[in-house]
Amino acid sequence: MADITAKMVSDLRAATGLGMMECKKALVEAEGDAAKAEEILRIKSGNKASKMAGRVAAEGIIGSFVEGGVGALVEVNCETDFVAKDPTFLALAAAAAKAVVVANPADVEALSAVEIDGQSVEDIRKAAIAKLGENMTIRRFVRYQTEGSIATYLHGAKIGVIVDFVGEEQVGKDVAMHIAASKPICVSKDQVSADILEQERKIYTAQAAESGKPADIVAKMVEGRVNKFLAEVTLMGQPFVKNPDQTVEKLLAEKKASVKAFAMFVVGEGIEKKVVDYAAEVAAAAKL
Repeated sequence: MADITAKMVSDLRAATGLGMMECKKALVEAEGDAAKAEEILRIKSGNKASKMAGRVAAEGIIGSFVEGGVGALVEVNCETDFVAKDPTFLALAAAAAKAVVVANPADVEALSAVEIDGQSVEDIRKAAIAKLGENMTIRRFVRYQTEGSIATYLHGAKIGVIVDFVGEEQVGKDVAMHIAASKPICVSKDQVSADILEQERKIYTAQAAESGKPADIVAKMVEGRVNKFLAEVTLMGQPFVKNPDQTVEKLLAEKKASVKAFAMFVVGEGIEKKVVDYAAEVAAAAKL
């Protein structure tokens, strides 16, 4: 049997929000496989999703730039929230976003070489590092070019949304704000990946089977849960944040508008930030 450490239990608890004993039992059952243990807990508890997915573990901002039918979001990271608010750092993010729109670089490396106002993005980054004394990286970007319209929404510069849409300007702004609040994973249910659907169906089937009901009833329960899941994670199926009695799909139909695509960045999403125990460091140094 795999060794189940206190850290493994603690990490699983942080990811799921469930009790220590539940997490330990799941890890034992999964023979130490954290992903499998989380799936076991989801089946048993009915949890919709892992808390880990929303963990923000790095500092920085989301920058945006729109010119005509072209728009971009860019995530630029630094070490502290203090630097993330500095005008020099903000200027780096703005320059990077503009460079994405103007030059359409293939990747972050190509973006670094793009010149804005006589300076490359990389030179602007290095100058900011020299001035502020922190490491800074351009992590990712997205660029949309459309014959329709572009809307962006920044929530405190920590969440950024860009929407490729057709319709009135206010509709685009409202939809972008809705996406930041409700966090759909795609526009419509036909865009949900087969892998995600298969995983959800597997979990719902295991949950429904525990009810002891006949197979035909279980099948209906599973389909109901799958349809509910699709409504929760797709933009079209979600209740509009400004009017929960109306879905986004109905809002767009009413306004004679449509959404082709969107992207959302959350600063630090998916980055595990090292936690430094300064007290332990001092205690260790004192023993030297």
